[in-house]
Amino acid sequence: QVQLVESGGGLVQAGDSLRLSCAASGFTLFSSFAMGWFRQVPGKAREFVAATKWSNDATRYADFVKGRFTISRDNAKNTMYLQMNNLNIEDTAVYYCAKDRARRRSNVPTGIGDFNTWGRGTQVTVSS
Repeated sequence: QVQLVESGGGLVQAGDSLRLSCAASGFTLFSSFAMGWFRQVPGKAREFVAATKWSNDATRYADFVKGRFTISRDNAKNTMYLQMNNLNIEDTAVYYCAKDRARRRSNVPTGIGDFNTWGRGTQVTVSS
């Protein structure tokens, strides 16, 4: 059974940094699937944050995190990361990792419908 487990969330102050991790298990060929991060605030739709192509040579970011967040992956460890710097209050949300539904997609997926497996999320809270 495919499983994604996020970790690394917590309570920080504005301007601080956090590093989220997403450990994947239950499927082979982790390196053949794009992976992404989304976030959600209560009462609002889940939104795209960042994604990395299966080949680890391309990434995409939402405009509101460009220059502050960096997505990466370690295929040898079946793990994806999200380094978040200069956090602000608006970054408070539950962060979810997700696995692409398609193997070796030619582009970097960014739509919720592009992903078919989700973790349970990790809470990030940024205080002023």
